[in-house]
Amino acid sequence: MTNPFRQLPSIDRLLARPELVETIAMYGRAGVRDIARDLLGETRVAIRKGATPPEIDELITQLLARIRREFSPSLRSALNATGVIIHTNLGRAPLSLAAREAMMAAAAGYGNLEYDLEQGRRGSRYVHAERLLCRLTGAEAALVVNNNAAAVTLVLRHLARGREVIISRGELVEIGGGFRIPDILQQSGARLVEVGTTNRTRLADYAIALGSDTAAILKVHQSNFRIVGFSESASLAELVRLVNDWVWPVPVINDLGSGTLLDTRPFGLAYEPTVQDSVQAGANITTFSGDKLLGGPQAGVIVGDKAIIEALKLEPLTRAMRVDKITLAALQATLMAYARETAVEEIPVWRMIAAQPEALAHRAESWADALVAAGLPVELRPGQSAIGGGALPGQTLPTTLLAVLSDKPQSLAARLRANDPPVVARIEEDAVVFDPRTISPDEEPGLLRAIQDAWAQ
Repeated sequence: MTNPFRQLPSIDRLLARPELVETIAMYGRAGVRDIARDLLGETRVAIRKGATPPEIDELITQLLARIRREFSPSLRSALNATGVIIHTNLGRAPLSLAAREAMMAAAAGYGNLEYDLEQGRRGSRYVHAERLLCRLTGAEAALVVNNNAAAVTLVLRHLARGREVIISRGELVEIGGGFRIPDILQQSGARLVEVGTTNRTRLADYAIALGSDTAAILKVHQSNFRIVGFSESASLAELVRLVNDWVWPVPVINDLGSGTLLDTRPFGLAYEPTVQDSVQAGANITTFSGDKLLGGPQAGVIVGDKAIIEALKLEPLTRAMRVDKITLAALQATLMAYARETAVEEIPVWRMIAAQPEALAHRAESWADALVAAGLPVELRPGQSAIGGGALPGQTLPTTLLAVLSDKPQSLAARLRANDPPVVARIEEDAVVFDPRTISPDEEPGLLRAIQDAWAQ
């Protein structure tokens, strides 16, 4: 009887196969050899348990599949057909062409990240983007850190460590990923003083809580929820007047979360406080995200009083939260679009928000025509696009959805996610639906191919 183990090729013989020449050149001989060794070891174990030795072609197929799984990057580009514009799980705001070009330029070589070209000596990375932020918001100074949670933590640690911070019970929010305002306060070393109730916090509630140990008042954007009905809250301007009239003024910190620089009302959305509004209302410090309604890279932006910002730059914790040259380059390029007053045309988030229902319907119709011609059962449905990212909770924009009808929508959606690039869509009732608002025109051919391939499977 033939020894079944003799039917297995040696590692060298396996790696000498012509099917692996390109793979070895791409991933390196050592890495491919290690994976081949593991595969052959597992195959021997299976043979001992009674399995039939595989043919070498089958081994090659298994090896190539395993190599692709091992070396394929886990972070991949994807097509967002969900209609959620600032999709946290899909990377939030896509960057503008100018931002992407600025990142490439910064990454390609050296730059003056921390070098003063005029003085010919060491400079500070914190000056980059500061001038633009001050011009656009009206603030005295600005500081950029790695995200908004870091910005809030840094500000509270500097201003209120070991002291009290007053906050409304209606603003003790938790947003995606388990980010909770009470936890941030605790990590900063500040002591939380809750005032009012979940639905009603009056100005008098803050006034009663003010005391000799009060370090600041913190106002927090409610992010991804809204209190309606029997509710009341003190405005930012009222809080500023309250502390200014008090025995010894304390700073008012306004965490805006998304932090838009544009008025959202002309786009058919509810009013969202802008950063400029916060500065004009007198907030000593305003914090917001760079990768939400601003439409830039992940960053936390702090704008406000110059004395506080300059002190924050000297905080030891600031170094742990600082951003790199690539982030600063992308942020500067994004801010320049606002300075040129071309943000709606240049920044993808605003371009998607501004997309007209008629144009979206036309695009959905063209998708439907192409898929019907390919034999797929589709229909067009009226729908709503969400802003996402904790911005404008409950606010939506009208759109036209392409629905691919299927008796197994979950299976179809899974095959779309397995596409290269993955396609993420929504499932509604008996269909997988695709929203043109979050698909750029240059992504359309890839989307239609992916839908047809997934259907054919």
